[in-house]
Amino acid sequence: MLNLNAIIVRLGGRTIIDGASAALPPRSRVGLIGRNGAGKTTLVRVIAGDLEPDSGAVEMPRGHRLGLVAQEAPAGSATPLETVLAADTERAALLTEAETAQDPDRLGEIWDRLETIDAHAAPARAAKILVGLGFDEAAQNQPLDSFSGGWRMRVALAALLFSRPDVLLLDEPSNHLDLEAVMWLEDFLRDYPATILIVSHERDFLNNVVDHILHLERGKLTLYPGTYDAFERLRAERQAQLASARARQQAERAKLQDYIARNSARASTAKQAQSRVKALARMQPIAELIDDPSLSFDFPSPDALRPPLITLDLAEVGYGETPVLRRLDLRIDPDDRVALLGRNGNGKTTLARLLAAQLKPMAGSMNASSRMKVGYFTQYQVEELDRADTPLEHMTRAMQGATPAAVRAQLGRFGFTGPKATTEVGKLSGGERARLALALITRDAPHLLILDEPTNHLDVDSREALIQALNGYDGAMLIVSHDRHMLEMTADRLVLVDGGTAREFDGSIDDYVRFILAGDTGRERPRGGAKGAARPRGATRDEAKALRGRLRAAEAELARLTAERDAIDQALARVHAGANPAEQLRRRAAIEAAIASTEAAWLADGDRLEALEAG
Repeated sequence: MLNLNAIIVRLGGRTIIDGASAALPPRSRVGLIGRNGAGKTTLVRVIAGDLEPDSGAVEMPRGHRLGLVAQEAPAGSATPLETVLAADTERAALLTEAETAQDPDRLGEIWDRLETIDAHAAPARAAKILVGLGFDEAAQNQPLDSFSGGWRMRVALAALLFSRPDVLLLDEPSNHLDLEAVMWLEDFLRDYPATILIVSHERDFLNNVVDHILHLERGKLTLYPGTYDAFERLRAERQAQLASARARQQAERAKLQDYIARNSARASTAKQAQSRVKALARMQPIAELIDDPSLSFDFPSPDALRPPLITLDLAEVGYGETPVLRRLDLRIDPDDRVALLGRNGNGKTTLARLLAAQLKPMAGSMNASSRMKVGYFTQYQVEELDRADTPLEHMTRAMQGATPAAVRAQLGRFGFTGPKATTEVGKLSGGERARLALALITRDAPHLLILDEPTNHLDVDSREALIQALNGYDGAMLIVSHDRHMLEMTADRLVLVDGGTAREFDGSIDDYVRFILAGDTGRERPRGGAKGAARPRGATRDEAKALRGRLRAAEAELARLTAERDAIDQALARVHAGANPAEQLRRRAAIEAAIASTEAAWLADGDRLEALEAG
């Protein structure tokens, strides 16, 4: 049992955690979620003992060990395998003592204890964890200094998992992982025999791992049973109840205020008016749902270009004289939505850089439309933003010659309005900096968006807003992400980068997950099942692509029609007595009919796509 009792944390004069309390059940797997800047990492630091709260306490059973990945990536000449084995400090200490112990009795105790903790199996267990996180046998025995920071953070995660703490704290564990490693981690955590608290913004990861959601909002904690999807349903119900209660309270408040205004000056009703003044003072306002600008993404649509945008013909690409990918045959059309799949290090980013014209083909050919504009997003752009400048200054430089109104309009598409536009980048959250980078790369309405891990700094709600914006974007898109939900909702073509080349993957993201879990990443994928074997692969993919395009168009049309209907409803609510709203009512009826027709088509196309993907 892990208990958080009335935790209060103030940083920089601002209250981050405000009397947060929760009791985590024993051996539970809990997902800690909240908006960017809500204080999740601060709370994890308090639980880990790295930060002293201003008041309150964290309680844990005596003798329980708590583990958290170190913020600094391990380095030096030690190998990943040696580093992971060293994380079992008891085993390491016993082995060291065994080398010098002279007392036969003590030596017997040491070997008995080593047998009890299964020390002889430790190298195999450590190697298994490292393999799951992407380190083959050769990589396990290379010095840490030969790896990038992201791979060394994987070693830190492996060391933590190997040490098997009684309370496992994980803060965004998938940020340095590819999709394959994320799936392995999910399996590992589902079988973990102790309490886990995970900070994550990935819907599928949370759905596949946790059995409780701990929601941090406005400094308070609420524990919900179930997965993230279950939490969303409960939250939606709670928000509906809150909105209804707020509306009732506002009506009651207006009624009291009206009575007070009409009766305070009359002697016969002054006493009753005073009692209502006291009732009004006692009425605690129900919090209004926050309209958060950090959910704002709006990609400008490009002008039309004829297909294809890009064609690769037996292209080869790499660095220096060393090719990374060979025999690339790929075509990108103006309406394509492509997800690049494959382990980190296989060449996904290299292919993305080739398509963005940051690398030139070493052999073969690449032809691109001369009028095509490309917007290329990477995490490096987020990190390289000048922290002393404001979003307005960044965008003004990027849009040289544009009017101040145009600059402000582009910032406004991504939620940077009012004071946010003139806040120093160094004071923005990671999610806000990612939004600014996206605003910068789309300022020219690119025909092709290339997004390399665009969600790393975004919370769950912001990711959903980004998905909606991408589905409303009229250009082509190529995405690299370990967020399955993002890929499922935005991509209609899958390209597997593996074995030194890239090839179409015939299937869905779920098919790819099964493909990975079956251990087939190094082999050619079987082409469909028994039912789908007779169907041409290209025909299946083209039909699925057309259906997904129609589904996106229907969803956009439903959103437009619903917004127009809501606007009419608001106008009707303001109609004064004696007015004739007949035209508005006729228009509303036509909209209702259009919504019903569009929904029917959307459902039919969805059923056809589901049947097609089922084979």
